[in-house]
Parts: sequence; C-alpha cells; structure tokens
Amino acid sequence: MTISSPRPIGIFVMLLSLSMTIACSSDDTKNTTVQPTEKALITVVHASPDAPGVNLFVDSSQVNTAPLTFPNATGYLELPAGDRNIMVKPDGSNDAVIAATLTLEAGKSYSVYAINAVSSIEPLVLVDDLTPPASGKAHVRFLHLSPDAPAVDIRVKNGPVLWSNRTFKDSDTAFTPVDAGRYDLEVVAAGTDTVVLDLPGIQLSDGAIYTVFAKGFLATLGAEILVNRQP
Repeated sequence: MTISSPRPIGIFVMLLSLSMTIACSSDDTKNTTVQPTEKALITVVHASPDAPGVNLFVDSSQVNTAPLTFPNATGYLELPAGDRNIMVKPDGSNDAVIAATLTLEAGKSYSVYAINAVSSIEPLVLVDDLTPPASGKAHVRFLHLSPDAPAVDIRVKNGPVLWSNRTFKDSDTAFTPVDAGRYDLEVVAAGTDTVVLDLPGIQLSDGAIYTVFAKGFLATLGAEILVNRQP
C-alpha cells in the first residue's frame, strides 16, 4: 500500500496561462480593468494496471513534463472553468486512448481516473467535495478500481463495515466522515469473511480528506491512498 498526494508535485509545471479579460476605457487611455477567469481544480490519476506511462493534454496543450505512470496522480491543476478537452496519450504516441470533453464548474474540484485494462481504458470522472471535515474527523472514500476483482466489503479489522458490496467502477463520490486516528482495515469478498487484502496501520489525520482505491489485477491486488486535502 502506498500513499500519495494529488496536491501539486514536482514533475508538473503549470503550463496553462491564466486567461485574463482586459477592458479598456472608452477614451483610449491606458486605464484597464483586469478580470481573472474563474477556475476549477482537476487531478488525473493513472489507475490502469497494464497501461504504460501516459501524457496528458488539456485543450491540446500537454501539461506534464514526464510520463504519468501507474498508480500515480498529477496533483490538482488549476484550469479555467467551462468546457475543457482532456486527452490521455501513451508516452511516445500521438494516438489518444482517452479523449473526453469535461464541463468544469468554477470553484469545484474534480478527479479523472484512467481505469480498466489498457485494451479497454476509460475515464472515471468524480466530483471532489473538499469541504473541511469537522474537528476531530477525517473524510475518506473507497473506489474499487481493480478490473477483475470481485465485489468487496471494506471494514475495520474486528470492527464495523465501512463500505459494502463495492464493485468495479463504483463511483460514489461522497466522502465518509470518520474519527481521526490509526486504523487496521481489511478488504473482504462481499458478504463473507474471506480477506483479499489487508490494509494495516492507516493513519487518518484530523482535518484531512483521503481517497483509498483498490488497484491492480486480482493476482496483484493492492491499495493506493491519495491525500485530497491536507489538514
């Protein structure tokens, strides 16, 4: 199990210029009024187990300086709100394996997961509610992104079930409030006590927001934890 953060990371340089609207006064003086374009946040996550490293394009402009590899995330990128064309291309190829137009609303945050086996790669788009948790709480969601794994339950070891009967591509965007602290979790075949993946020692910090996703194929099943919001 690894922990990574979709906050901005070193391999990414913001290559998208901030669009500005400049309104000149009617008397042709140099007085101007500058209005920044409204923004949305978006992170892209490579969750296709057998896909090579990929490059990301927004409105035909490449936004990464090194290939994004499984199971990493870009960090949140700030983009102008509105209709944005998102393309994912294998490194060294001009052919897009994912091409989608997303309507981004100002002030909202989104995650785009490249999922499934490379032969059937597709996007999973989620809206991220990054509202700060209440004091003493963390927010967590679970995504089942293993293409050939069965339906699963996720529970606290020797404790309650947190998410039940999750199947591949379940796209519940809601984050679940939990008490901050250290947890030993386990992923079990849905409705059984058969453990398919142990997730020991997960530390959930007060005020943080996390996404936990099942990654890889069943034979190499693992989990990734993304930090959507630092405390």
